[in-house]
Amino acid sequence: MSDYAKILVAVDLSEDSNRIVQRARAVASGATAELHIIHVIEPLSFAYGGDIPMDFSGIQDEIYQQASQQLQRFAESNGVDEAHRHIVMGRPEVEIHNLAEELHADLIVVGSHGRHGLALLMGSTANGVLHGAKRDVLAVRVGAPD
Repeated sequence: MSDYAKILVAVDLSEDSNRIVQRARAVASGATAELHIIHVIEPLSFAYGGDIPMDFSGIQDEIYQQASQQLQRFAESNGVDEAHRHIVMGRPEVEIHNLAEELHADLIVVGSHGRHGLALLMGSTANGVLHGAKRDVLAVRVGAPD
């Protein structure tokens, strides 16, 4: 039996996201754990820096709308109601920790591609979440095996 009352599941809305939610449900099975889903959109300015003299707001709004629709379909197919769906903009590891703190989540569940070498040194969302965690983190291995 799980001791987790609130579980925050971070998804990127890829095909691997279903596996991550299934693992979170397995951890919560038999318990009355509350399941929340978060999807974080990184602002385009993070990716391209502030040096490009372009207004990304229209593109960013479109990305947000599409992600919101995807999250709605994903959450509905996984039985997660609207009050437990969260979509935010920012750095994934920061926003995941912020929401976990706000919700008083006991567990964060993230997907991990199990990168090695240079890819690991460059960092990943799972790595960032794990190293800044003030609560338990379950990293679910996703993607093709090495």
